[in-house]
Amino acid sequence: MNDLALKKNSPFPALFIGHGSPMISIQDNRYTKAWKDIGDRLPKPSAILMVSAHWYGPETAVTVSTSPKTIHDFYGFPDELYQIQYPAPRDQALARRVKELLSPINVELDDDWGLDHGAWSILKHMYPNADIPVVQISINSNEPAQFHYDIGRQLEQLRHEKVMIIGSGNIVHNLRLYTGENSTAASPDWALRFERKVKELALSRDDKSLIEYEKLGPDAALSIPTPEHYLPLLYVLGASQSDEQITIPVDGIESSSISMLAIEVGS
Repeated sequence: MNDLALKKNSPFPALFIGHGSPMISIQDNRYTKAWKDIGDRLPKPSAILMVSAHWYGPETAVTVSTSPKTIHDFYGFPDELYQIQYPAPRDQALARRVKELLSPINVELDDDWGLDHGAWSILKHMYPNADIPVVQISINSNEPAQFHYDIGRQLEQLRHEKVMIIGSGNIVHNLRLYTGENSTAASPDWALRFERKVKELALSRDDKSLIEYEKLGPDAALSIPTPEHYLPLLYVLGASQSDEQITIPVDGIESSSISMLAIEVGS
């Protein structure tokens, strides 16, 4: 059960999770089992701060809606997915705490955005009762990778306030080479190499190389044609301490070009 106590003065665990296709929300596989295990194994957070690849735009903002809506930000999927609701409570105090911690960066208090599928497709498996308040923070598309890592640094204090920081994306995310939901095609060497490289760099705490991912060569260029699915990882690494344990709850390449790698910090 998730009532385990943290060690005294230990920050709350933080996570990066590869969320994959929206179909993952209604599937039962080794990835969803790993996410459920995380929810069962870790202490229950007071709130969750979610950094999702699917809120990527020209400003830094946090959600303050009085009733966060479940956003179905995809098309062409089975009707069952559009019926899913994840009615997590709001936490306006946490949103304002984020704004405070990030000062003097301008942080908009957004009353329109809710929870996109990068958030609820994971949380539906981790915390199916939707009883933990969730706040989303946007990824500012105008800023470089170092900016996002530094925001994580500024938000690290939240982990001492029983807030779980979750980054949701995919460190390999190339839809141009996506082979389909039920594809049995072998994963290309570049995708396997890049996932392995990211694991190695994360486990060795080489944050600098992960921030400067564009210098990691052709495998990185193929894996990260656009940055929004990669950047959530930098928030989590930025919010971690250099001496914290890092573990890999699950990994693997799906449909040739989507990494399901998850990284857990602390615990």
